[in-house]
Amino acid sequence: MDRGQSVSLWCEEMEEDQSGEQETSEEQAGGHGSQLRAAWDPTVSGHRVIQRLLHVEQRYLPSVLYITLVQRDPGHREELAKWALEVCCECGCDEAVFPLSVSLMDRFLSASLSLSVSLYCLSAGCILIASKLTECDVVPADTLCAAAEYGFQPSDLREMERVILATLRWDTAAVTPQDFLPHFLASMKERGDSEPELLSTLRRHSDTLAAMCICDSQFLGTPPSLVAAASLNCALRGLGHQGPTQLAVMSGTLAELCQTDPAVLQCYSEMIEFALRQRLRGEHHQGPKQQDEEVENERAGTPTDMREIDF
Repeated sequence: MDRGQSVSLWCEEMEEDQSGEQETSEEQAGGHGSQLRAAWDPTVSGHRVIQRLLHVEQRYLPSVLYITLVQRDPGHREELAKWALEVCCECGCDEAVFPLSVSLMDRFLSASLSLSVSLYCLSAGCILIASKLTECDVVPADTLCAAAEYGFQPSDLREMERVILATLRWDTAAVTPQDFLPHFLASMKERGDSEPELLSTLRRHSDTLAAMCICDSQFLGTPPSLVAAASLNCALRGLGHQGPTQLAVMSGTLAELCQTDPAVLQCYSEMIEFALRQRLRGEHHQGPKQQDEEVENERAGTPTDMREIDF
């Protein structure tokens, strides 16, 4: 090799800017510290990647029998999903951990409709596997046991992890709505359907609505691409920066990307908006809660921010 040639293997990873106090508080809470993240690579996005995700997503949907049984009595499943969301938030997990953990839980219960151990142990085991797949720092087993008030021990959690992996035959890299969102946003940016400065806001609100859909059992069995597209469509409408004509064009773009009929996308968007109104109405019926005024002032102006939804 010519020594005069400049060769660089630097991967351009960026460390998130966090203060020492935040890192200390996260370590005390059992969460993750600062993580290295690779910059967005446009070569791993585009129509080809979306087509591949659409082809694979059907493989990771739960069984029809499981969906029917859950929707008859959705309370227990929604309770587990909300607990998993709370644990992931408290541990500072990446946004991909929660949807993947719920997907693993639904697929496991689809394969074995009865379980002799704690369901919270199952949910914790799914979080543990999801964190291993998506993050450098794994959520500690002791932290998951503490979150469940020690209803199970670390040894039980490790055994549950083995049972889940054996049941799913180690096929754990499921497709979730969060896998589609960055590719949908990148495609909309390339087509000029959205201003660049709005993309980060749209991503945050879309993540929030997608998480709400994952918790809500009425969306169980819905393809992740449709959940992602409908969540992004609701976020666009909620921000109110575009007129009716622009919104119609963007909805058509999203329907084309997820290969569905625009009427179907509109139907699911309305379902998400209705579910959001129901949650907000239920929160108001519970009466005022003690909340920090500074946090209230920092909330987003649209109801699609996670802090506006009582999970």
